[in-house]
Amino acid sequence: MLVFGRLRGVMLCGSVLAAPAFGQAATPVPASDPAVASPAVATPVAGKRIYTTADFARFAPKTAYDMLVQVPSFTIRTADTTERGLGQASENVLINGERIANKSGGAVDQLKKVPAANVERIEIVDAASLGIAGLSGQVANIVLKQATASSGQFDWEPSFRAHFAKPELLGGSVSYSGRSGPVDYTLSLKNNPGRGGFGGPILIYDANHVLTERRNEIYHSETENANAEAKFTLHGPGTSIGNMTVGYNPYWSPTHIRDRRDFVTGETRRRSTITKLDGYFFDWNGDYEFALGPGRLKTIGLYHFEHEPLVTTQILRFDNGNPSTGTRLDRNTRIKEMIGRAEYGWKGGRNDWQLSLERAFNSLDQIGRLFSLSPDGEFEEVEFPGGSGKVQEVRYEAIGTLSRPLTSNLDLQVAAGAEISKLERVDGDLPPRKFFRPKGSVTLGWRPADGWDASLKLRRRVGQISFYDFLDQPNLSNDRENSGNPDLVPPQSWEGEVEVGRDLGPWGKTRLRTWYYAVEDIIDRIPLPNNGQGVGNLPSAKRYGFESTSTIQFDPIGWTGAKLDLTLLREWTSVRDPLTREKRSISGVQDVFAIAQLRHDIPHTAWAWSVYVQRNHYAKYYYPTEVYDAQDIPTIAGFYVEHKNVFGMTVRATVDNVFNGRHTLDRVVYTGYRDRFPVSFFDKRDQLVGPLFNLSVKGTF
Repeated sequence: MLVFGRLRGVMLCGSVLAAPAFGQAATPVPASDPAVASPAVATPVAGKRIYTTADFARFAPKTAYDMLVQVPSFTIRTADTTERGLGQASENVLINGERIANKSGGAVDQLKKVPAANVERIEIVDAASLGIAGLSGQVANIVLKQATASSGQFDWEPSFRAHFAKPELLGGSVSYSGRSGPVDYTLSLKNNPGRGGFGGPILIYDANHVLTERRNEIYHSETENANAEAKFTLHGPGTSIGNMTVGYNPYWSPTHIRDRRDFVTGETRRRSTITKLDGYFFDWNGDYEFALGPGRLKTIGLYHFEHEPLVTTQILRFDNGNPSTGTRLDRNTRIKEMIGRAEYGWKGGRNDWQLSLERAFNSLDQIGRLFSLSPDGEFEEVEFPGGSGKVQEVRYEAIGTLSRPLTSNLDLQVAAGAEISKLERVDGDLPPRKFFRPKGSVTLGWRPADGWDASLKLRRRVGQISFYDFLDQPNLSNDRENSGNPDLVPPQSWEGEVEVGRDLGPWGKTRLRTWYYAVEDIIDRIPLPNNGQGVGNLPSAKRYGFESTSTIQFDPIGWTGAKLDLTLLREWTSVRDPLTREKRSISGVQDVFAIAQLRHDIPHTAWAWSVYVQRNHYAKYYYPTEVYDAQDIPTIAGFYVEHKNVFGMTVRATVDNVFNGRHTLDRVVYTGYRDRFPVSFFDKRDQLVGPLFNLSVKGTF
């Protein structure tokens, strides 16, 4: 199902590149043409739903990913890069029955480089029937054919904003795949840029709600995120298979915030906050699997290194002639992750067994410097001891997994194990902290009747933490000091999930997933020593909610080629505030997500169109000295027009935010901790974003 995860714009160039197609009358095509093919209807085979390439012909897919996103009522869950190490699987997509165990895009990223012609079929299976720990609910297994010829894909995605941000002209990717002897290879270049921009009034009120200041702010950012990657697969000797991926990713991410401040007293000030971030990261990961004894052994290695130099300069200028004031934060960070993992699996009767061992090393080494603008206009360094340091963790994990069918329609998977770790500030005087944490899961997959499937998962999970939070990370634009917390620990949770699906045949598919999590040591914002504030742990929290996904096909009522994708997510959270002791939501979690998208592939033509409306909402952020509610285009709507054969390419022009969704913020700032100090001021924003335009041109060579 297509979900607009990031806001993409459209059109301006779209009318230019698509002009030859738009200028032509619709050409009739035979009734057997993919444009009038039947909707995708799964073929049930031994507990699986099978889709073939013919089921997706009307979408004219260029890659395997283009097919996957059109599977009815299937929500793609990409690999969770915040998971500890490689651990248990989190991505619900497999390739040839194998989990892609890396942190550089996983199976979803690889499928974007696989030609649609190389897809044999897509199998939707229950996770409990697989010998892969960590998965639950429905899993997509993309079965690929052996490539017989070299091929390539390209995708160009320029985008434009009507206001504030510069055009994005270099978005897109190109990849080339081939085979040389026993080695398959894929070479790819990709730029995944980002544009952000909004602007408008900021109103500042005093504690009595009297207007004291008007600001006019403009924010914009232009990110370029390039990636060069090479992937190699070695077949043999015998049944052995090995993979290696090497990637290099430089990025450039400047951010500019400028405002004019008019006080009711007549005074005027101007402030600029400029951030420069030009860094890179390097990834290497490889695996090799071979027969050993009664089973197979798979060894996995991963190395990640990132250099992240960030400089933020903030200057406040006074129109009355007073000397400017300002602050500069210079943060030079190096991040490293190394993982070694071994998985041994074997079959004994109806049982599938797997034993996994993993060692992971993570570190963050940061040098932070803080400067203050002197009256003579020079930045002078000030003491900033909390901004520098090195944090590292060494972790060992062992998990045993048993998967077996209990009956012809009921599958069981049990995973149990533990991790031990040592977490420390290498440069500090605190002793290392050592932890032992049990973890595991029990998963049941049930197919009670034709067209029905259900799953139940109970899990003990250990979460991840950000090493940045161990060090001071001041937020200059909001004048907030975020102190480092050397006592931070990873959260742990008991989690229960139930998922039920119903196949509606030619009408489509619908699914419902519910969950309840009891979390210990939840991560939130807390008071810290010396009247500080920052990220820390609260004793406990609860999270529960549901997600419904449905695909409704309209072919049975005569609207050939039309379908409606619906998703609704709602989550409730509860944690006890560390200051007021009252229960509230966890800071900043997404508690509402809903999208309805209608697509129509027009019969007897290569044209398609789509309209959508989407709703997002995030809970308030609670800091010891402030509370704010920030929403970025909480309701957004848009449409696209697509032609699937412009000189063999698919061209799509999209317009987003047609109803002028805005960037809003309501902020209450206190003179100290909010449970004992009065309000200092109120900050209210309702700012323009404007329409977003995007052009997508996809093809093969």
